[in-house]
Amino acid sequence: MKYMGSKRWMLKNGLGHLLDELAPKSRRFVDLFAGSGVVSSHVASRVPIPVMAFDLQEFSAVLARAVIGRREQLDASKIWQAWLDRANKIVERIKLPVNVKFTKAYVQRCREWSESRISQQVTRAYGGHYFSPEQAVWIDALRKALPRREPNRTVALAALIRAASQCAAAPGHTAQPFQPTRTAKKFLREAWERSVTQRTEEALGELSQISALCVGRASVTDANMAAKKLRKGDLVFIDPPYSGVHYSRFYHVLETIARGNSGPVTGVGRYPDVSRRPRSRYSVKSESVDAFRKLLKIIAEKKASAIVTFPAHECSNGLSGKEIKKIAKQLFSVRTKTVKSKFSTLGGTQRSEGEGNGRAARQQAKELILILSPKKKARSSHITGRSQ
Repeated sequence: MKYMGSKRWMLKNGLGHLLDELAPKSRRFVDLFAGSGVVSSHVASRVPIPVMAFDLQEFSAVLARAVIGRREQLDASKIWQAWLDRANKIVERIKLPVNVKFTKAYVQRCREWSESRISQQVTRAYGGHYFSPEQAVWIDALRKALPRREPNRTVALAALIRAASQCAAAPGHTAQPFQPTRTAKKFLREAWERSVTQRTEEALGELSQISALCVGRASVTDANMAAKKLRKGDLVFIDPPYSGVHYSRFYHVLETIARGNSGPVTGVGRYPDVSRRPRSRYSVKSESVDAFRKLLKIIAEKKASAIVTFPAHECSNGLSGKEIKKIAKQLFSVRTKTVKSKFSTLGGTQRSEGEGNGRAARQQAKELILILSPKKKARSSHITGRSQ
């Protein structure tokens, strides 16, 4: 799925090997900024220790819980057929707008029709924008028809979130949808033509085959608060935000699907009220360094170990790999690795580069991996001798 700080790339570029080396020596693995859940899932499926995943957003907890919350594989085809049948009965009763020609006027009709669907949360908020009316109706129907039993329900919801991310008509994330302009209309149409049901079925099949070796837990909790419950012997994974804009701005669509309700939305981005978008101190330039320093202090006091990943350059939230390393050295024994990675440019697209007004959605960058170990207490030496 499209995720700004996804570590999927780094797992194949050194991080995966490091986790495989250190996690088996630990009592628990604790992911304090779980994001897309790929790191938590990687460890849970390979190492027989409990994995604890935390994030400020519910969709992240759902994605992580879908894997770390169960030990058994699931029968995806059986789950899907019953789920699809229930959703199809809902969709059959809805008369969708007819598309004669994909024009700006047609897109406007889609938006007006979608906003009239008061009882369908995703359609009302995002239909005609991030999703076509048909896509939005299917997302609402599949959300309403989710399996009732766990873990099937959580795995199905995670699959739907992943599918929605892949289908969203937006350049990278869900901060701004494509508009029906002369240059962007073809990208809007291309996204609207993606099949929600096909993407959901594929995601369900993939997720159903991945499970944890030891059942863990995922919850919506602030990283610094979660760190207070760490124990000696835990291995903590820290991948904090690097943007000066709150991540909730980029993933409000996925959060709506996870929670089932967006409330009123406004603006071009179709944002829910600010009260529904969690705020992170790590995305506030004047607070990020202090928040990080306090987090590392808590971890050091708990005598836990940690792995920190962060871009080497200074980021828009005021943090840099150099600053993080400086803070860490005051509290831990630190080993450093530098790897090539990709970071999001928060919505730029390679396509728009050709028009002279864009940037690559993901760019190459150097990323630091810091391995933090509790400092060993210096042995006191006693020198004895006869007085002269």
